[in-house]
Amino acid sequence: MEKVSLAQCNDYDPARVREALISLLEPLGGMAAFVRPGERVLLKPNLLAAKPPEAAVTTHPVVVKAVADLVGEAGGRVMIGDSPGIGGFRKVADKSGISLAARESGAELVEFDETVELNGAGTFRRIAIARAYWEADKVINLPKLKTHEMMTMTCAVKNLFGVVVGTEKPAWHLRAGQSREQFARLLLEIYLLKKPALNIVDAIVAMEGNGPGSGDPIGLGALLAGVNPVAVDTVAGRLAGIAAELLPVEREAARMGLTGTDMGELELAGAPLDRFGGKRFRLPTGLDVQFGLPAFIKNGLRRHLLSFPVADARRCVLCGICRDACPPEAIQIKNSSLAVNQRSCIRCWCCRELCPHDAMQVRRGVLLRIATAFSRSRGKRR
Repeated sequence: MEKVSLAQCNDYDPARVREALISLLEPLGGMAAFVRPGERVLLKPNLLAAKPPEAAVTTHPVVVKAVADLVGEAGGRVMIGDSPGIGGFRKVADKSGISLAARESGAELVEFDETVELNGAGTFRRIAIARAYWEADKVINLPKLKTHEMMTMTCAVKNLFGVVVGTEKPAWHLRAGQSREQFARLLLEIYLLKKPALNIVDAIVAMEGNGPGSGDPIGLGALLAGVNPVAVDTVAGRLAGIAAELLPVEREAARMGLTGTDMGELELAGAPLDRFGGKRFRLPTGLDVQFGLPAFIKNGLRRHLLSFPVADARRCVLCGICRDACPPEAIQIKNSSLAVNQRSCIRCWCCRELCPHDAMQVRRGVLLRIATAFSRSRGKRR
């Protein structure tokens, strides 16, 4: 059985976070079970964008520093690296507090810039990932638990998409992002290229709503850890109150025969699930109702079933970041305004994820608005 450990920690006080991490890792054998003296250990946090820690967009620096300290005490040589979705690595590391965490712990900051191309064993035959990730002796994955407009939730498996470097990200969105199931398979095949030795989730303050970059912080008071990121994500989804059928990564992992998707086959250790209050995260407005519908219905009613991004003219400064990052090049700036071609849009929501001004909003199709209103009314009656 796959083991997932939980610990309660209600704030980012450094002493409490350290104590909670030690308690979290105890059922797994402690940090010494994963790190040997002299090993080069890469910590992979979520460094999506240059946002302060309180925005809950990035893995909190107190968690990163505490993990780095524990790795160092186990004899490991600590590196911290990622490839941010927007902005330079150093800028993001500075704004998020990770640079300070690295200095205080003696860790080396490593920008993911060089790549190594690997042979995949599944659907995707050639995948280029960060050389620093591939060459590290051990990897500890440090995701932030957040909602995600494309994949419903981002946690341990999705965080590893950060090992895809720079402009390769939109290229993969274009190649695999038109289907959530196909993109989930890509994420899982990236994970299988090099499995992290350990996954530790920062869910002390998580994100709900329009994550991963524009949602709202929500206190959950939890840390999660496990060797299997699929199993960790399954428990994280339960903590967030997200229905399993809305999690493409978990559904695709089950289709691939990977372990960790069935709560009945997981061994939970540490704090019990019910200690965290049974929260139900508010989901992104960009989610649609097309799951399970026949292709001829989805194609014929596409405009009415789906959500599409649209620019808010009051906030948009025409910086061009969304246009330049759009995988299918569906965004144009014409006559001092920004327009999205709905026919070309693949709804990867990179534009909303990367917009520094929160100017890309969601326009829902009429059938989606009706379905959402009906679902809410049923919920109220219950």
